[in-house]
Amino acid sequence: MAETKNEGNGKPVIFSGIQPSGNLTIGNYIGALKNFDQFQNDYECYYCVVDLHSITVRQDAARLRKRTVELTALYMAVGLDPERSTLYVQSHVSAHAELAWILNCYSYMGEMSRMTQFKDKSRKNEENINVGLFTYPVLMAADILLYQTNLVPIGEDQRQHLEICRDIAIRFNNAYSPTFAVPEAYIPKVGARVMSLQEPTSKMSKSDENADNFVAILDPQDVVMRKFKRAVTDSETEVRYDVQAKPGITNLMSIYGAMTGKDMPAIEKEFAGRGYGDFKEAVGVSVAEGLRPVREKYAALVADAPAIEAMLGRCAGRAEQVARKTLTKVQRKVGFLPRPRSM
Repeated sequence: MAETKNEGNGKPVIFSGIQPSGNLTIGNYIGALKNFDQFQNDYECYYCVVDLHSITVRQDAARLRKRTVELTALYMAVGLDPERSTLYVQSHVSAHAELAWILNCYSYMGEMSRMTQFKDKSRKNEENINVGLFTYPVLMAADILLYQTNLVPIGEDQRQHLEICRDIAIRFNNAYSPTFAVPEAYIPKVGARVMSLQEPTSKMSKSDENADNFVAILDPQDVVMRKFKRAVTDSETEVRYDVQAKPGITNLMSIYGAMTGKDMPAIEKEFAGRGYGDFKEAVGVSVAEGLRPVREKYAALVADAPAIEAMLGRCAGRAEQVARKTLTKVQRKVGFLPRPRSM
């Protein structure tokens, strides 16, 4: 994979954003958060609490502010170091919204109307099918392209959004001159898409109304164990990887593999001749114990909200400098007058 190096430190750039809504699940942890710490050594990392995206659904203002602080604490609890990564809030860097408007003018109605997530969310929110929901992928593209991003950690279900981002970047680059790095996806081989525990043919979702469908990162150990014991499997007794015939067991194997580092053949061998009860117990223990340090560190961090907000302010300043450089280049190319120095 060809990678454009960051001008500042020579490292490729990673961008990741998560909404401050719902309960982050082990799917979020396995698919993205689990990799945060290791990325800091090899990449220039930007981690964004995407509060602008969250208001496509009506939010309680006080609750949104609280969740923004909580999500920041959770980012730090999984290993993000604000001295090595830029961890900030999307609405604190106005360049996100400014670039999104420009990119709207280089995106097409047909492209947006084909987005699977827009169709799904429209069905679930028939009373609030707003324009922001329709143009959500363009704001996501702006988030990514502002930082000359090379890699975006995503789940398989987000690939369509990244492809639109790539299309917009290539379209703009071709219309003017090379302006944006064209990002590529980072999708873990194991556990890239964690499925619902009760409906294993559907993705695990942090906004699911049935709490037994997902395991939240901050669920206490007894809750974690109870949810895995109730997980849907099948009428057989063999722990075997088969996405089509055994979606429930396959999902549990993927989770266990992601938490322990074991591959599917090793897991099949470990549980050969043992029942589903033993297997579910082992999966639950691997998740509960694996997340124990995260839960403990989170509790300490979230207790000091003023310190978190001060850190977010410092990081927003760093993000603003990088984002403004890209935005200024874009504004010049489309023909805008330079921003007055007093602004």
